[in-house]
Amino acid sequence: MLNVLIVRMVLAVILCVAAAAPARAQIYSWRDANGNLVLSDRPHDGAELRTFEVPRASSVRVTRSVAARSEPYEDLIVGHATMNHIRPDLVRAVIQVESGFNPRAVSPKGALGLMQLMPATARGLRVRNAFDPEENIRGGVAYLRQLLDRYNGDEALALAAYNAGPGAVDRHGQSVPPYRETQRYVSKISGLIGAARAGRSPAGPSTTIYRVVEVVDGREVVRYTDKKPGG
Repeated sequence: MLNVLIVRMVLAVILCVAAAAPARAQIYSWRDANGNLVLSDRPHDGAELRTFEVPRASSVRVTRSVAARSEPYEDLIVGHATMNHIRPDLVRAVIQVESGFNPRAVSPKGALGLMQLMPATARGLRVRNAFDPEENIRGGVAYLRQLLDRYNGDEALALAAYNAGPGAVDRHGQSVPPYRETQRYVSKISGLIGAARAGRSPAGPSTTIYRVVEVVDGREVVRYTDKKPGG
């Protein structure tokens, strides 16, 4: 009987030790076509991989690639960008930096949704629900269009105004304000746009959109065209 008890105790100890042994998981990293770092718990064919062991974990939660996160909103991005004569790459980069494609994102300052609209800005753009992706992207892209028009198509100034407000840009002589956050913001989005362009297959020269103001029946009418005025 004693021997049986000893065997049972030994088995119990072995089971406890096995249960307490740290589990391990494997994660893989590589760079996608846009140069972005991707982490996954599964290897990727054709990519130059680096692998890491994660102790004390039976599984790993990783961030999806930018393409995977943006995919649910791609039609909205392209649709509203085209309607407002803005390159989709610009809209996509703004959303990536602003919210990481999280439609429920809320900043410490109170900015909301995918394009991080401040409540007052959202109201001015007739966005009733800033957490609704369609409304948020519609309003955010329209606001970007307003800023591009205000600064004669200068993307750096429009982005600076999107981040710090038009008042800050104007107070600094219509230049990117000397705020570290704003300068990093403009630089990061510009870098993402450049990476996106580099990752695409050649498709001919990029298209330049011109803003033209015409006077019709005594009032100004704004239109956009890919033909240079007077050309």
